[in-house]
Amino acid sequence: GLSPWMAHLPGRLLHTNIVGCTVFAAVSGSSAATMTTVGKMAIPELRRRRYPERLIIGTLAGAGTLGLMIPPSLTLIVYGVTINESISKLFIAGVLPGLTLALLFMGYVALWSFLRRDEVAALEDEPPRGFMEKVHESRYLIPVLLLVISVLGSIYAGLATATEAASFGVVGALVLAFAQGSLDWKSFQTSLMGAVKTSCMIAFILMGASFLSLSMGFTGLPRALAGWIASLDLSPIELIAALTLFYIVIGCFLDGISSVVLTMAVVEPMVRGAGIDMIWFGIFIVVVVEMAQITPPVGFNLFVMQGMTGHQILYVARTALPFFIIMVFMVVLLVAVPELATYLPENMRQTPGG
Repeated sequence: GLSPWMAHLPGRLLHTNIVGCTVFAAVSGSSAATMTTVGKMAIPELRRRRYPERLIIGTLAGAGTLGLMIPPSLTLIVYGVTINESISKLFIAGVLPGLTLALLFMGYVALWSFLRRDEVAALEDEPPRGFMEKVHESRYLIPVLLLVISVLGSIYAGLATATEAASFGVVGALVLAFAQGSLDWKSFQTSLMGAVKTSCMIAFILMGASFLSLSMGFTGLPRALAGWIASLDLSPIELIAALTLFYIVIGCFLDGISSVVLTMAVVEPMVRGAGIDMIWFGIFIVVVVEMAQITPPVGFNLFVMQGMTGHQILYVARTALPFFIIMVFMVVLLVAVPELATYLPENMRQTPGG
């Protein structure tokens, strides 16, 4: 459904990896699920068309991390519950940064296309298509996009909370699956059990986070660290720079959600004390956690791509390095333009009675 629209952009069908991950991220909330689903469809086709292996893998590993940013994001849910922030506002806050990051990834692919014209010239040309033919080939994709826009739009307009919008999304997805003939008892059972397992996983994570926060409170460690940081008289930007380095390092050894759960009890008092907006900080956390997904030796996306492609982990990590650098630039962009994360939440309407 995406290839007719991407075929004539600089970089051609490599953009389908990025846009496909962006779209699927809006229905999965998981980095691994996003990358695996798009990769299973895209890798064989791109290989058949002789696209460079390093860019096939790199675009998937990098764009797969958008599953953590674009709502519904499991990381944002865990972060919001841990620090008692509005999930709806965090979801809406992730929209613009997520789309910006996707555009930065696409910009890198376009730049590669410009610099490597010889490799682009060797790629298989796609047949030209008229507008209505493109629409026809995207007939299964367009309803999904409209459903995603409706769900997020209902949250932003204050018509529904995140939970209510999710319920609407589930009903809409069932209707679409039935209309497209893909809904049967087996797929319904599989989807239902997947949702139950994910919900139970989140519940256990949040239980552990709550226990850890309570335990940390009794030890007095968060207050002591917050006081120590305050004594250093760091500016907010210096604190963010230090935390970026800190999360990149621990991201080498912990997955994203674990990084949030294990550190937030200590980090939250410091961040609040520095006067940093906690909605903005949530988006910052997601970006640096995304980096952890493609950082060896524990980068989960790297291992998923290794399993899907058969390449060595270091090769996969090298293909993802440009996208890691783009994420570092995204952190700088968030610091320079905080409105990327705060504009939509500050202007969204509250739900009735909320």
